[in-house]
Amino acid sequence: MKIIVTSIFVQDQDKALEFYSETLGFVKKYDVPAGEFRWITLVSPDNQDGTDLVLEPNDNPAAKEYQKKLFDQGIPATMFGVADVRKEYNRLMKHGVKFTMEPTEMGAITIAVFDDTCGNLIQILEQK
Repeated sequence: MKIIVTSIFVQDQDKALEFYSETLGFVKKYDVPAGEFRWITLVSPDNQDGTDLVLEPNDNPAAKEYQKKLFDQGIPATMFGVADVRKEYNRLMKHGVKFTMEPTEMGAITIAVFDDTCGNLIQILEQK
């Protein structure tokens, strides 16, 4: 068994697609109609056969509440691995990304947390 798809709730699928592809650098894999919304998935440019990230609309009241509570408590909705957190932090800062936690070493890892502009905090992590 392996993880093939994971999702993140977003407030606006178009805005999320732009941020996750143009700013973060993920590659769009699927973008197909799904009722009043779309099935949008992205993959890592380094592993296009890897796990798909679904940009899931938060139209459901439970999803909105869950997303808001995580954000308000400063809890990242998900985490992405990077080779160099400080390098990624500097690259994203140049794109205007707002961080809620600057790169911070915690033993064998370094993490940072940013606002994805779509209702989520995202943690990036470098393992040493």
